[in-house]
Amino acid sequence: MNYDFKNGVFSYVNDAVLSALGAYNMYSKLTLNERTEIIQLIKERLLSKVLEMASMTVNETGMGNVKDKIEKLTLAINKTPVTEDLITEVKTGDNGMTLYELSSYGVICAIHPCTNPCATLISNTIGMLAAGNAVVHCPHPRAIKVSKYVTEIINVAIREKCGIDNLVVTLNESSMMFTNEIMTHPDISMIVTTGGINVLRQAMSSGKKVIGAGPANPTTIVDETADIKKAARDIVKGASFDNNVMCISEKSIVVVSAIADSLIGELIKNDVYYVNNNEEMLKLSLATLTNDMNINKTLEGKSANEILKASGINCNRNIKLIVVETIKQHPFVTVEMLMPLIPLVRVEDFEIAIDTALEIEQGFKHTATIHSQSIERLNFAAKVMQTSVFVKNGSSLVGIGVNGEGDTSFTIATATGEGTTTARHFTRRRRCALTNGFSIR
Repeated sequence: MNYDFKNGVFSYVNDAVLSALGAYNMYSKLTLNERTEIIQLIKERLLSKVLEMASMTVNETGMGNVKDKIEKLTLAINKTPVTEDLITEVKTGDNGMTLYELSSYGVICAIHPCTNPCATLISNTIGMLAAGNAVVHCPHPRAIKVSKYVTEIINVAIREKCGIDNLVVTLNESSMMFTNEIMTHPDISMIVTTGGINVLRQAMSSGKKVIGAGPANPTTIVDETADIKKAARDIVKGASFDNNVMCISEKSIVVVSAIADSLIGELIKNDVYYVNNNEEMLKLSLATLTNDMNINKTLEGKSANEILKASGINCNRNIKLIVVETIKQHPFVTVEMLMPLIPLVRVEDFEIAIDTALEIEQGFKHTATIHSQSIERLNFAAKVMQTSVFVKNGSSLVGIGVNGEGDTSFTIATATGEGTTTARHFTRRRRCALTNGFSIR
């Protein structure tokens, strides 16, 4: 199917940024209620196109599956907070009142990954518009077509609601040259980058305000007190979701030896293909890793059955996840694989499990999960791991609002410290002081 991209799609960087700046100047005159109404229409239009967006994303990127992308897109649309996230603080006393409010930044450069292109674009757009900003999107080259399509839907909705054109824009092509030009453009006020470490480094050197999501290698700990059946279900749910392209998804399991066999049995019951022999491990390694121990991108985001087939391993049933028992030094453990293949590492006790999990997580401070019935261990692990997202006795997906409390975010800013970003993070905190009065205590 061919699409005619018109609204908000530009051929030149300067045209895109200046158009967004002009739209921002008009948008900044609207009220919070008007912003909310605009975003509500955007949500309605996007919800009506969820299946189409999911299918386009899988077809263009070759990663993930339509079913999970529908769930992910619906989550981004429905659970990303809007203007209610903009909290006002007030301090009063004998000398008057001081007001702290969150104001817009201006035109934001938003850089997105190919793993979650539409969900990240949509969630960030909702938050950035709620905060009062305009957006210039820089999608990954592997997701340029669907990103332009989503940008067009958003632009049409905004124009129909308030008459403003090009509040959310992108370019007709995607390249690092264009992205660098946008990041360094004098009319860009903030850079939000979700993706690779190289573009994050370039953003940090731009001299602009940066919100940066760094690398990840999430691990899950299972101790001898855990509810083994629930732990297995949760791990498979998180690690297999959208073929493990999510940055928060479990990428490894660290399990106490006393219950390791029981956990493996429950994993297998949840459609896991378990590997504990050198022959199949070697086949998987040769298929999924390159000579320099990086992931084979042709299998990135593919299904578990496709990975087994590519590895020359016969499997006569549909599976969700491949679990390979190995040592903590194996590349399956140390490399973020971005495919439904995760390692299982046995350890002697909980203390060693914590040390091993810390080593695997590599100080990225991104995401970790734990399954345990010990309150002391749950709290201890959370304090020690220091990750931006930490889930206790649940799937990693709970960390972004799937069947859990809390807002949805697809930009987890580990490098700059904001954690799960929402509208309030795309603002400037301003202080306004008034002398005398306004205290009624």
